[in-house]
Formats: sequence, structure tokens, C-alpha cells
Amino acid sequence: MGKIIKRDEFYDENKINEISKMVVDGSLIIYPTDTVYGLGATIHNIESIDKIYTVKERSHNSPLIALLSGKKYLEKIAIVNDKNRKKIMKLIDEFWPGGLTIILEKKEIIPSNMVSNGDSVGVRIPDHEIALKLIENCGGILATTSANISGENTPKNFDDLSDRIKSRVDILIEDRTPLKGVESTIIDMRETPIILREGHIIREEIEKIIGKVN
Repeated sequence: MGKIIKRDEFYDENKINEISKMVVDGSLIIYPTDTVYGLGATIHNIESIDKIYTVKERSHNSPLIALLSGKKYLEKIAIVNDKNRKKIMKLIDEFWPGGLTIILEKKEIIPSNMVSNGDSVGVRIPDHEIALKLIENCGGILATTSANISGENTPKNFDDLSDRIKSRVDILIEDRTPLKGVESTIIDMRETPIILREGHIIREEIEKIIGKVN
């Protein structure tokens, strides 16, 4: 099993720096987000991203998303096109940090194996203090997916994590604070807005901000 870090330990600056360096150097980490527990790796290490797929027993046809610690990182990894810029910024202002993942065209900094060799990337800012602190200390961006083996239930709290997944990572952050337990809503904003998965944020909330969506 990976090294377990308790919530209180995480707030020690030396511990944060130690954990962050491990992740930047290639370690896999399980950590709480506002929605569910996530499995993360640095975007700058192709081998680490490959390890996520191996750990999850997941097809490389299923892309990972990028969790950010702040809006300043968005256009470092994704293209906010002129056609939908106003709508995208309205969504960001209303729902970030929070449970909305926005699909945009990716920039070259995003490795191909993270997004199934596609040209897009899902991005969001989680509404969780530990997640934000971790991501910021790892450079502001973490490739992330839910912390479960493919086919297992999505972990809504620390106790939902299976022994199989815990034994395959390097670090686990244990936080007993309840999470929302519902995965993020995914909306594709590259062309005509399309909701690909309705999760924590419902369609009606989105349509109040940007109008009708498919």
C-alpha cells in the first residue's frame, strides 16, 4: 500500500513540499477532490500517465482530465476559442471552483497519452482546499481520474477506496471530510455547447448562464 498522509499532516509545509516533489518526480497520488476521490499524476511525465492506465486497468481510449489550482493555468493548457469565449468565461465565473468539467482544444503541453491521442482536454478547478494546495504545489496542473479500478464503484469517500487501488499507488491523502459524491458535469465547449455527462451541476443551472445546450 502507498504511504498514507492524514489530513492534518498535509498542512505541514515540509510535508506538502515532500509530497509534491514525489508527484512531480513521477509518483502516483490518490487525493480528495470536491466530487470524488481522484488518482493523479504530473502532466510532465509520460510514464506516470501511462501508470494511471495500468493501475486502473483502464483502456487508453478513455482520456484523463486536467485539474487546475487556478484560472491562470487554463490557457496554458487549452485554447479558449473566440466563438465561445464569452460563454466559457461565464461558466467559469459561475461554476469554478466546482463540479463542471469543460472540454476545450488542447495545447501541446498536454501529452497525447493523457487524452487518447485526441486534440481536446477536459479541465476544471476543484472546490477542495487540499486538492487545490496539492495541485498548486505540483505546478498548478494534475492529470486526474477517479481513484478506482475500472468496473469498481466510484469512491465517494476514503473508505470507498479498494485495497487493490490503494496497493498500486505511492501516496494516499486521507481526509474524512464528506465529499459531494457525485462526479462532475462535462460540457464540450469547442463548438456548439454539448453536455456529455450530467453530474453535480444540472442542465438547468448551465442553461441559466449560457442559454440552451444540447
